[in-house]
Amino acid sequence: MGSDSNIRPFFLPLTFLIFASYCLPLMKKKLVVAVTGASGSIYADLLFKKLAQLSDQLQEVAVVMSDNAKQVWKFELDNDNYENLPYKLYAKYDFTAPFASGSAKFDTMIVIPCSMGTLGRIAAGTSDDLIARAADVVLKERRKLILVARDTPLNLIHIRNMLIVTEAGGIICPAMPSFYSKPQTIEEVAATVVDRVIDLAGLQNQSYRWGS
Repeated sequence: MGSDSNIRPFFLPLTFLIFASYCLPLMKKKLVVAVTGASGSIYADLLFKKLAQLSDQLQEVAVVMSDNAKQVWKFELDNDNYENLPYKLYAKYDFTAPFASGSAKFDTMIVIPCSMGTLGRIAAGTSDDLIARAADVVLKERRKLILVARDTPLNLIHIRNMLIVTEAGGIICPAMPSFYSKPQTIEEVAATVVDRVIDLAGLQNQSYRWGS
């Protein structure tokens, strides 16, 4: 009798851990991807292509773009492929979008690239458009906000806004490529940033790993 009572406290947590190890990979994520007017449309383009490859890990992907983002995309990439994404594209001021409310339970929001103006509005909590509102929701719900900041050099206002967002629980992931994977094309260079973003979002992704 005494031996059974000693086994049970150990056995039950072990059973739960085994169960969780099988179930957690099956939990699909709900993502919001926002694209702003900063230079770096290639980052958003590559992210969408990567997410299409990882669709088995995703329950839903919602997209919102600023007007400037569409203009910059066309200028930098010479196409309007954002109109053909396999995800629903919401208008900049469509506050009926599900992710404008915390009740929709989107896990993660990625702003890629994130302009300094968008960063400032998020830091100030203005919620004056769908991008700023969705970011505010993610922060208040204590979920994951990833801002792929794209500008240089930075002034003190930018740095303080990054500090505010970080203290509120957001992640500043500057669009700073790495080169230890020896990328050969501009797409491979940009992918070093996108792969890091995917890691931060908690998705399983095959990419170059240091030391592997």
